[in-house]
Amino acid sequence: MNSLKEKYIEEIAPQLMEEFHYKNRIQVPRLIKIVINMGIGDAVQNAKALDFALNDMAAITGQKALITKAKKSIAGFKLRKGMAIGCKVTLRKNRMYEFLEKLINIALPRIRDFKGVSSKAFDGRGNYNLGIKEQVIFPEINFDKIDKSRGMDVCIVTSARSDEEAMSLLKRMGIRFRK
Repeated sequence: MNSLKEKYIEEIAPQLMEEFHYKNRIQVPRLIKIVINMGIGDAVQNAKALDFALNDMAAITGQKALITKAKKSIAGFKLRKGMAIGCKVTLRKNRMYEFLEKLINIALPRIRDFKGVSSKAFDGRGNYNLGIKEQVIFPEINFDKIDKSRGMDVCIVTSARSDEEAMSLLKRMGIRFRK
């Protein structure tokens, strides 16, 4: 079993139960899934950019990425409906906990001048969105083999009913928030 998952079961869940006065264990907020999305604007002109992004995403998450396609045509961007313009991965269960642990303990501290993530990125329903500017912060990415620095969006979906509950959960898991 993953160490972050063990920590959640043994320490975090009882603490949250006490803090928010839940009546049973099922009410305690938990992680449902983590969705990582990478938009590739270059994919319209350069098909190889999509291959590089897919390989990077697979290396980071340990799971094959799904290609996302344009929903409608936009002439200004030379984009046609159905063209491949990005990739995404949905992580659940053990892979989700492994990725979150890697993100908290290895990737985020590697960001230059890292003081914590924003506490304003909650959506009002207990989900947290995080933007990463470079994929190089992950240890699986070899700096010499990347063609271009790409960013990604990380959406952490929780079962919390409010942002306050979700923030408490994520803080206890180890995510540092800016003051």
